Amino acid sequence: MKIIFVDQRHGNTRTLVLKGWVKGLLSLCLLGAPVALGYCGYLLAISHNADIVTEETARNWERQIEVQADQLAEIREKSQQHLDALTLRLAMLQARLVRLDAVGERITSIAKLDDGEFDFSQPVPVGGPGIKQPDSYSEAEILSAVDVLERQLQDRQQQLEILENLMLDRQFQSEVVIGGRPVRDGWIASQFGRRPDPFTGRLSFHTGIDFTTGKEGADIITVGSGVVTWSGPRSEYGLMVEVNHGNGMATRYAHAEKLLVEVGDIVKKGQTIALVGSTGRSTGPHVHFEVYKNGRIVDPATYIHRTAR
Repeated sequence: MKIIFVDQRHGNTRTLVLKGWVKGLLSLCLLGAPVALGYCGYLLAISHNADIVTEETARNWERQIEVQADQLAEIREKSQQHLDALTLRLAMLQARLVRLDAVGERITSIAKLDDGEFDFSQPVPVGGPGIKQPDSYSEAEILSAVDVLERQLQDRQQQLEILENLMLDRQFQSEVVIGGRPVRDGWIASQFGRRPDPFTGRLSFHTGIDFTTGKEGADIITVGSGVVTWSGPRSEYGLMVEVNHGNGMATRYAHAEKLLVEVGDIVKKGQTIALVGSTGRSTGPHVHFEVYKNGRIVDPATYIHRTAR
């Protein structure tokens, strides 16, 4: 092996020839230096890691893992409680919806509405293809189901409110609009208009319709709700009751045997206000029924055959 030395200043060179054991020793040093350096680095790293990963560090990690496990268990428990609460809420909403449907069907039947106008027996019209899902609900699915049920309940509530308004309106119309007969049983003895006077035989104008029951004491009932504006004797009418129904309408019930209401009383349609008699200008027990519209007398026949719509 030759080693050449070069002098940079003067350009001179010198050669050193290595032989035998010197040559072997130099080769060993040159090749073993990197291995030695690498081994020293490895030992240094092990010594540093030994300082970092101590027994205390391992215990700290173990404690952190236990804390995180407890937190995870608490989260799971709260989630399950929340899920159970949502499931209970869903069941309560479903039960409430069933009751609302039953009430709606009952009201629809009582109100005699057209078929299909408020059909609570039919499910909500929905559809479309679907993919089978697991039997259990997720939290998001339960929240969605609760929202759907709340919307359905709101819809049912609105329908019931509309039904209630319709029924109240119909009841109001039925109570206020006059219609029907002033007696439950009996027949018409004399019509409205020109007729022979029962006392003189001469032609006269009959201002109402006479209903007779054949006996005294039968109930005289109102044909509409209103306020009593007269209750007492009145010349040829005998004992008479007058009811103001509003909207310019009024009715009179004359020749009563006994009066059961007083001025200012509020009466309902079909209420008994007097008993059939033969007081005043009368030939026998009957009720003289008159109808006034805006202060003018009209033929009661139009209202006798009327029914509230």
